[in-house]
Amino acid sequence: MKMPKNNVYTVSRLNGEVRQLLEGELGKIWLNAEISNFAAPGSGHWYLTLKDNFAQVRSAMFKGRNRSVTFKPVNGQQVLVKGSISVYEPRGDYQLIIESMLPAGDGLLAQQYEALKMKLAAEGLFAADTKRPLPANIQKIGVITSATGAAIKDVLHVLARRDSSIEVVIYPTQVQGESASKSICRAIQIANARQEVDVLLLTRGGGSLEDLWCFNSEDLAHEIYNSALPVVSAVGHEVDTTISDYVADVRAPTPSAGAELLSGDAENKSEKLATFVARLKQSWQHYQLKTEQRSRSLENRLHRQDPKRKLEQFQQSFDEMQIRLNAALNDKLHKSALQQQNLSHRLNQQSPQHRLTLESKRLDYLTTRLNEGIKGKLNDVEMSLKNSAHQLETVSPLATLSRGYSITQDESGKVLLSSKDTQTGDTITTRLLDGELKSKVL
Repeated sequence: MKMPKNNVYTVSRLNGEVRQLLEGELGKIWLNAEISNFAAPGSGHWYLTLKDNFAQVRSAMFKGRNRSVTFKPVNGQQVLVKGSISVYEPRGDYQLIIESMLPAGDGLLAQQYEALKMKLAAEGLFAADTKRPLPANIQKIGVITSATGAAIKDVLHVLARRDSSIEVVIYPTQVQGESASKSICRAIQIANARQEVDVLLLTRGGGSLEDLWCFNSEDLAHEIYNSALPVVSAVGHEVDTTISDYVADVRAPTPSAGAELLSGDAENKSEKLATFVARLKQSWQHYQLKTEQRSRSLENRLHRQDPKRKLEQFQQSFDEMQIRLNAALNDKLHKSALQQQNLSHRLNQQSPQHRLTLESKRLDYLTTRLNEGIKGKLNDVEMSLKNSAHQLETVSPLATLSRGYSITQDESGKVLLSSKDTQTGDTITTRLLDGELKSKVL
């Protein structure tokens, strides 16, 4: 086979280029997942796996980033993370490098808000050159809000005080809840279809991010952008900012400020100034958003070329080896402990103490049997002796003597059985039961 001359990769080069490709194409992403295999070695970095019911991805969060996390991650916890896709080159695994982490639910709306704001800005919905100027002589104002809320009361009060000749057409709608966004879109469509007012004032009172969430709808943003009538957004308090504020032609900080902005008090120059300031502020916000986007893009490019990434790769490799070493050491210690227990058990089984105990019990048993045997033997000997004594006593001459008989012996001690065995003058001895008698033969 002919070997190619060009474009022959090494594994290191391949992994390096794949890493740069992934980091360059995907950029920053948000991920909602469950933590597993969490590890925090002595280096201060975090290593974990993020998973759902069907897949998982290895992840790392370096100590410069994880110091900002306000909670201690645990296995099984659901989290929302922001990071960039990369490749761990030594092993060829793709992984997520985490920059921020939040418990699932906390910050989700804020993340969705920022993502939609960046998307719409990229589409040009916030561009200053698309903003329409307010009519010079406003005679009729269309107010899109709740017919029973506090905002409509404030708007009507301001308009009556400043210019009672202005007519007001109320397009009642929901301003909170899941279906509120669609209701507001329908109200804008109705106002544009009727063309009975000079300008639209989209308004409601203040509230939490969740309360004002219907004004952060992508559909509503496009509806405001495509409206033939100029739209003033006056949602919430001054500190509240919604997507409708960015896409509207003019933003007012409060419902009352919106009414003042649209009312025709020609002598009040400060309100015209407020209009210009609001538009200037909106333009500045648009410029700031574009600057932030460019800054993020440059930051991503710098991040991909940063030698710190190489150090992080080496640190991750070191941490991984340390984790594996600790695991192997723990496994070795566990096996050694089991082996020691097994040897100790076998040693106890072969211990001479055990044999001594058994032999001691055996000796006690044999001693008992020996004592019982000796005792039995003595009893047998005693019985035999008694029987022999009885038999001896039966044939003893003493027994004969006790019945009145006597025994006569010559001087040599021989028993005389006949008188013929003696001669005159011999001395004889007669044994009786209670003694002896010496006699001479006459």
